[in-house]
Amino acid sequence: MNGPAQSDSRYDVVVVGAGTAGIPCAISAAQGGARVLLVEKDSLIGGTLHISGGHLAAAGTRRQAERGIEDSPEAHLDDIRRISQGTAREDLIQTLAHHAAQTVDWLDERGFAFAAETPRIVYGHEPYRTARTYYGRDEGMSILEVLRAELEKTQAACDLTLWTNAPVTEIRQDDQGRVLGVTVYREGRDVEIDAPSVVIATGGFGSEHELFEELEKSPLVSAAYKASTGDGIHLGMAAGAGLQGEGTYLPTFGGLPDPRTPGRANWSDRQRLTSERPPFEIYVNVEGRRWVAEDEPSIDEKERALTKITDQTFWTIFDDAALSQSTGAMEMVVGAEPDQVRAMMNNRPGLHSADSIAELAALAGIDAANLEATVARYNEAVATGVDEEFGRKHLPAPIAQGPFYAIRNHAITLVTFMGLDIDGTFAVRDEAGARIPGLYAVGEVIGAGATCGNSFCSGMLVTPALTFGRLLGERLAQQGA
Repeated sequence: MNGPAQSDSRYDVVVVGAGTAGIPCAISAAQGGARVLLVEKDSLIGGTLHISGGHLAAAGTRRQAERGIEDSPEAHLDDIRRISQGTAREDLIQTLAHHAAQTVDWLDERGFAFAAETPRIVYGHEPYRTARTYYGRDEGMSILEVLRAELEKTQAACDLTLWTNAPVTEIRQDDQGRVLGVTVYREGRDVEIDAPSVVIATGGFGSEHELFEELEKSPLVSAAYKASTGDGIHLGMAAGAGLQGEGTYLPTFGGLPDPRTPGRANWSDRQRLTSERPPFEIYVNVEGRRWVAEDEPSIDEKERALTKITDQTFWTIFDDAALSQSTGAMEMVVGAEPDQVRAMMNNRPGLHSADSIAELAALAGIDAANLEATVARYNEAVATGVDEEFGRKHLPAPIAQGPFYAIRNHAITLVTFMGLDIDGTFAVRDEAGARIPGLYAVGEVIGAGATCGNSFCSGMLVTPALTFGRLLGERLAQQGA
């Protein structure tokens, strides 16, 4: 049994979660003169930066100027509104657009290892009109390298304490709901920390099936960080927090099933998008029917169509002639040449090959009669040059040369769109829209829908986490001054 809660020292600010938002928040607060405790449930700091591509977006940076790229926060805002179709929080994207360049320059000043080709326009989702996406040579780890060094420097010079392996189990409040501090489970004991300001920066809930299906009302196949289990959502709701972002969920388009863990997929181990290469394959649902034009250039449109099919699951169907051409920039599976793909078939979950379409359907669990009819109609469209069903334009060859292949794909979750409701100062609000005194939230715990709306907008997850974390830390230090 655990002993009684023990008293511990008082802090000005407690930051819960040492990740993309929490670390810069703690650093800024401590550098501003606050006494700060940064608490992390994991043994490692960095959170999703360990698996993230670490894409940043900012207009008017020094790096753009050095490369002759003209850009402005207003142009960035226009693009965010266009891509999100006006569904992102206007107050939050205004703040982000006008402070993002400072964040990227801050990283730059601290030796951030930019990938040489950045800034660039990224086409994995709806693209910006201007090259304003940045990332590091080592993706998210390049950001963590800078944050770790700055954290260590701040710990040495300021009043900043870091606890790892220390989950927060409760946000303590008085009878009026004002935050008093937190309870932390550390070294086998409940430790009470007193603090007038608590920041929740614990990330999303993309690895917590029950909470995901309750909030997003969609099946979960996760490629999210395994520690993204919704701790901050539970803490916030227990403290009376409301939620935001309902209805903004959008999946990421397709990932191969994880060979070891059911219910997970690997984004790094995926089919190459047809927006990256012309398609030879077709997409079918479990009923064996096509559901989208495979050469549709908008990944956003495909992701929206994917949410409407059974279990948000589809199969890519192709033949050996198509696979033989899938090499280099035309590869079917990222990083895999044709013989490597052939070797995966019937050996990995969700990857099948057979000598006939009917046999392939039986192996994959697809309706065989419908799949045979679908392939026949597609081959007729190739012969006539007209796809009457979906208007596909790229019709290079029939699916006719066995063996035939099926690769199962899912709508996969990298990030979560719902989160704790906050106002424009990052204060958490209750279900009636009133601030919970002393409680704040930044990062994915506020939901991707806050800054992306019902879309994926390049750099609008990592950049807000870093930027809002830094801004909030500065403000909390000023409050305590």
